[in-house]
Amino acid sequence: MTKVFDRADEAVFDIGDGATIAVGGFGLCGVPMDLIRAVLRAGPRDLRVVSNNAGVDDWGLGILLKERRITKMTSSYVGENREFASQYLAGQLELELVPQGTLVERLRAGGSGIPAFYTPTGVGTLVAEGGLVCKYHSDGRVAQISAPKETRDFGSGRYLLEEAIATDFALVRAKAGDPLGNLVFHGSARNFNPLCAMAGRTTIAEVEQLVEVGQLEPDQVHLPGIFVQRVVLASAAEEQPVAPCVGRAILDGDLGATYP
Repeated sequence: MTKVFDRADEAVFDIGDGATIAVGGFGLCGVPMDLIRAVLRAGPRDLRVVSNNAGVDDWGLGILLKERRITKMTSSYVGENREFASQYLAGQLELELVPQGTLVERLRAGGSGIPAFYTPTGVGTLVAEGGLVCKYHSDGRVAQISAPKETRDFGSGRYLLEEAIATDFALVRAKAGDPLGNLVFHGSARNFNPLCAMAGRTTIAEVEQLVEVGQLEPDQVHLPGIFVQRVVLASAAEEQPVAPCVGRAILDGDLGATYP
C-alpha cells in the first residue's frame, strides 16, 4: 500500500472550484510551495483558504491571491501582503480574522471530531461581541461584519464558543515522510502543518525526504499516516524570500525602511 504520487499536479487533481483548503506554514517556513503552485496550474477558483497567514507577494498563498483564486481567507496574520490588502479593501476578498491560539485549536478540534469548544481568548473584544469587518463593498462601505458569539460563565470566568474547522483539503510540507503518510516536521514548520493536516478530509503532503516504511522510528513521527491521504516528493529546495525586518527598522529609527 502506498500513498505516493509522482507529481504534485497529480496529487491535487480533484481540488475544484469552491473548495475549502487548510494550508500549512508559519510565516515563510514550512510552506507547501510545490502543492500551491500545482493548485495554481490546475486552475480552481473561489477557494476558501484557512492558514495562519496569507503569504507575501509572489510567495506562498500570495501567488493564488495574485491570480484572484481565493475569495475568503481565515487567518491570524495578514500583514506584509499588499495584494491581500488591495483585494480586501476593494471588496474582492472576505476575511475571517481569528486569534492565533484559537485558530490552532479550531483546526485541532476539526481533526479530532470535536464540533466546538469554549475559550477565554477574545472575551470582551470584537472577537466575541461581533463587529470585525469581514468584507467591504467596492466603494469602501462595510458590506459584512462578524456576528456576536455565544458566551458562557464557567466558575469565575467567562468563555466564548468557537466552532471547529474541517476543510475539504489540506496542503502541508514536512521534512520527511514515508509511503504510508507518516510525517516528521522541522522546527517552526511543526506549528501549523500538523494541525492543518488533521483538519483536512483529504490531506496532501509534500516531503523533502521520502523514506522507506520502517525507517522512521515511532517516537520520531509527529503526525501519523492516518491523517494523510497523499504524499509527493518535494522539488529541490529553493531560496525563500526574506520578510522585512521591522525590529531593525525601529532600532534604526526608520519605520518606512525594510531590510533583507
